[in-house]
Amino acid sequence: MKASQFHLSTLKEAPTDAEVASHRLMTRAGMIKRLAGGIYTYMPMGLRVIRRIEAIIRQEMDRAGAIELLMPVVQPAELWQESGRWDQYGPELLRVKDRHQRDFIIQPTSEEVVTDIARQEIQSYRQMPKNFYHIQTKFRDERRPRFGVMRGREFTMKDAYSFDRDSEHALASYRVMFDAYMRIFERMGLGFRAVAADTGAIGGSASHEFQVIADTGEDRIAYSTESDFAANIELAEAVSLIDARAPATESLARTPTPDRTRCEDVAELLGIELSRTVKSLVLAVDRFGPADLVGHRQLVDTEVWLLLVRGDHELNEVKAGKLPGLAGFRFATEAEIADHFGCEPGYLGPIGTRRPVRLAVDRTVADMSDFVCGANEPGYHFTGVNWGRDLPLPDGGEDGEGVLVADIRNVVAGDPSPDGRGRIAIQRGIEVGHVFYLGTKYSEALSATFVDEDGKHRPIEMGCYGIGVTRLLGAAIEQNHDDKGIIWPTPIAPFEVVVCALGWGKSDAVTRAAESIHAALSSAGIDVILDDRGERPGAMFADWELIGVPWRVTVGDRGLKDGVVEIVERRTMSVDRIPIDEAADIVAKRVRSERTG
Repeated sequence: MKASQFHLSTLKEAPTDAEVASHRLMTRAGMIKRLAGGIYTYMPMGLRVIRRIEAIIRQEMDRAGAIELLMPVVQPAELWQESGRWDQYGPELLRVKDRHQRDFIIQPTSEEVVTDIARQEIQSYRQMPKNFYHIQTKFRDERRPRFGVMRGREFTMKDAYSFDRDSEHALASYRVMFDAYMRIFERMGLGFRAVAADTGAIGGSASHEFQVIADTGEDRIAYSTESDFAANIELAEAVSLIDARAPATESLARTPTPDRTRCEDVAELLGIELSRTVKSLVLAVDRFGPADLVGHRQLVDTEVWLLLVRGDHELNEVKAGKLPGLAGFRFATEAEIADHFGCEPGYLGPIGTRRPVRLAVDRTVADMSDFVCGANEPGYHFTGVNWGRDLPLPDGGEDGEGVLVADIRNVVAGDPSPDGRGRIAIQRGIEVGHVFYLGTKYSEALSATFVDEDGKHRPIEMGCYGIGVTRLLGAAIEQNHDDKGIIWPTPIAPFEVVVCALGWGKSDAVTRAAESIHAALSSAGIDVILDDRGERPGAMFADWELIGVPWRVTVGDRGLKDGVVEIVERRTMSVDRIPIDEAADIVAKRVRSERTG
């Protein structure tokens, strides 16, 4: 490949709306061009990276026994109505009508379609296990697309779906996919963690995310400093930080705290540690009756909850939403708060509420003594609050009565690891893959059954496995760049080597030497491009450092007089002068070494 036959379109300046390095660098390197908000054209250089990522994915999926097919981008509404997600999915689901006014969606995912395939194609236990996958365009109508390809509306994903006869076999298929994902990301040369995760809108039970480690990542990963424990912070278990509740040493007192609505300000006023305060959060759950003939549901009642976390901790909304009775919660309105507590936010607490509320407390709060909380009166907090004397003893409250004790907070750095080994550390990551054990969530909804050995019909057990193909471009760049541009890991680079000819068209010796090295590398199976544009050295080098090709071979008259060429490693910018006759062999060996890690 010669640069004059390719298409290079580098820019000196990044777009003003580019918020992260990957967006800036992909645009400047001529890999993407914005068409609309969150929608991009992938230019030739960017598409080459996509194809290399897809090749690794296909090789490992095939190796794991998965079978490729291709499901449509446009899907009929009827399937989504069967699964219940037509109403559940939310505004990210792009709904369209055809000329006959029939409802369709532009697919964000393919669980319904693949389950429809399974219910038609799989009738017997003898046909399983089976795993279908495809690499396809998706669309999610993000409210605020941002970060370039990392939070776009149109993107490419690899989806795979496994089908098994029972949970034991399904979890075995899950493990096969987990191992395949580990190989995929290792082969791409990325630093990543596999972390326990929440299942989110997809549903199911077992779930792991694959997170590329990057300071700009939107996700926070909690991991142990001394074990293999790692989990998304939404799921990471937070243990109590107090071994046992100490006996009360203070009397309950209504203490003036004028204009102190934040725990930090109350602690400062009282001269105590923030960890002695308790934060109150008020949630509400609306309950509706059955839908009428036009689909409207009447509000039956609203249950108000008070959740308590320590003043230096934050509520974990994902954990809270999994408490019995709190599914689908929202934060209470000011009117609801005033009605139940007789007070404005900032001075709320569990003692002396105007109306009964359900009380749930974090594990650490349940073990506190002599703590401080709001007094449900403007300008006042209670000090010296103790369980068993001022409040009922936390007893689990699982029967809908009493005080429910649960893990409802985010872990913080320094917490004990929940596996008892080491302390928690926090780092940021970008989710690029996710594996789910779905169970029978979709097969039951869409009646995808099979006949077992005993002749009985049973729902198929399913797993779901996704990789964000185009998101991987952004994630890889966020992890691998410097002030000059992108630093692609060799396995996914658009080209592995660039041969830069200094004085192309002016020096026959340079032209011949550059073409010879280019031909030798191509014959050796190296993905190489020859820059024959005749650009000035500085401009030529800047382009390829911006694009991020891992290896550069520089051929110039000065070096040829000494019988050498320069090779530059993009990651370290280290320069070696090597004999021209050995250049192709040396570079090929280094590239092959990086391909395999």
